[in-house]
Amino acid sequence: MSAETSSLAPLREPVFRTLWIANLGSGFGYLIQGVGAAWLMTSIADSVDLVALVQSATTLPIMLFSLLGGAIADSFNRRSVILWSQLFMLVVSVLLVIAAQTGIITPWLLLGFTFLIGCGLAINNPSWQASIGDLVPRPALPAAVALNSIAFNLSRSFGPALGGLIVASAGVSAAFAINAVSYVGLIVAVFFWKSPGTSANALPREAIGPALVSGLRYVAMSPNILAVLLRGFVLGFSAIIVLALLPVKAAALPEGGPLTYGILLGAFGVGAVGGALLSARLQQQLKLETIVRLAFVGFAINSLVMAFSSSAVLIGIGLAFGGASWVLALSLFNASVQLASPRWVVGRALSLYQTATFGGMALGSWLWGAIAEGVGLAAALLVAAFVMVAGAVIGMWRPLPQRTTLDLDPLNRWQTPRVEFDVEPRSGPVMIEITYKIRPENVPAFMRVMTERQRIRRRDGARRWRLMRDLANANLWTETYETPTWTEYVRHNLRLTKADANVSEQLRALHDSEDPPAVRRLIERPPAWLRAVQAPAADIGPH
Repeated sequence: MSAETSSLAPLREPVFRTLWIANLGSGFGYLIQGVGAAWLMTSIADSVDLVALVQSATTLPIMLFSLLGGAIADSFNRRSVILWSQLFMLVVSVLLVIAAQTGIITPWLLLGFTFLIGCGLAINNPSWQASIGDLVPRPALPAAVALNSIAFNLSRSFGPALGGLIVASAGVSAAFAINAVSYVGLIVAVFFWKSPGTSANALPREAIGPALVSGLRYVAMSPNILAVLLRGFVLGFSAIIVLALLPVKAAALPEGGPLTYGILLGAFGVGAVGGALLSARLQQQLKLETIVRLAFVGFAINSLVMAFSSSAVLIGIGLAFGGASWVLALSLFNASVQLASPRWVVGRALSLYQTATFGGMALGSWLWGAIAEGVGLAAALLVAAFVMVAGAVIGMWRPLPQRTTLDLDPLNRWQTPRVEFDVEPRSGPVMIEITYKIRPENVPAFMRVMTERQRIRRRDGARRWRLMRDLANANLWTETYETPTWTEYVRHNLRLTKADANVSEQLRALHDSEDPPAVRRLIERPPAWLRAVQAPAADIGPH
């Protein structure tokens, strides 16, 4: 294993190391708060589904607002986004402490505070995840993502047990207060972090609405990312039952209580840390799809043990398998999305991945809670185990693509073309025509390359892409597409990556001429503009 891709290599980067440690401390507070919220709900609620809704209240806002968070991450300074979202969660956590301490807390008020913390996470997470690529070299990105999981799961290993001890000895208010204090260290670390500036170009910031659309379009035109989203949804939907209903299972065990619940969560976290440390070695020895299938099966075993065992020790062992499976699959999904996305859209791609995964968690938390309420906890866990096995079988139909080393850095070859008259940034639509001369024997190869060309054009914002053949000269082919404005035309060309250059090179090789393909750029001039131009001339004529 090379030093650059080893599991701990990203910690050699000082800024990443500082932020990683700060996130570790914040993770401890978050997990302690989670134990307090889940256990408090078992005390003030009278139904199992309300306990399960604690997980839904955390994951639902991530499903609803992650895409917005991704657009913000790609449009604004990521450091500022992280800082303000952390401050927001600090304020909400302080209010939760006050509500718990004064005794005015109710089940729905607790869910409301939990939902608001989830909203902060939904805005924070895409900016933090997208920033990892700015903090470490690209080859070290999978290891950095795994270390990010280790930070959370180290806190999961000890935070829940500590949280259970705090709840048992000092009450839930103390757990909530510790979470509020834990935000301070991360806020200070982010405040002193000098994040890289935005790229130097003359383009205005993309508005949030169009940014959302372009992010959705990019992911929709990227089959590899769509495969990851599907598996993330299935894993989140099925596996969340273990965490959502663990408080119920812990309370039903002999001598069960908040400390038992915290220790069981700690077993899950220990397994997760082990899975993260093994991730790099497993990726060298096994295909990504094989690792993901093993993760689904590992979680199914966890669910079955939890369904049929009343031994805290056996359940803890099963949870260790579940934790390892959890972090192996989710860290692979996260790294795969980042490595398949250029920097201009990585925040939105990650947010859509989180939307799919956490959407599955939110739906699963509610559905499994309702099933457990109706037919029992063991039956719900058994059905969920079958869904997890189905998640492994899906890989036979839509396998996770093996990771490639595509260079998604900007191509930076495009230069603004010379125009004969002034063009405003908002002028448009703009139509582009590119004419190729293709020999008859090269037409099949040309059509195959143009299929990929169409996908890239549409993925990067082109509209009404067409390929036409000249009826008078069968060797002439014309590619046409439109962009809504001149600014979007410039933005479209700046989005080309070095990996995309391969398509352009293939087309240039098939073009049967020493001169490059002819390019024409046309801009629409509506009749109202034409009348405005002609009006002065009309005034000169006789009356």
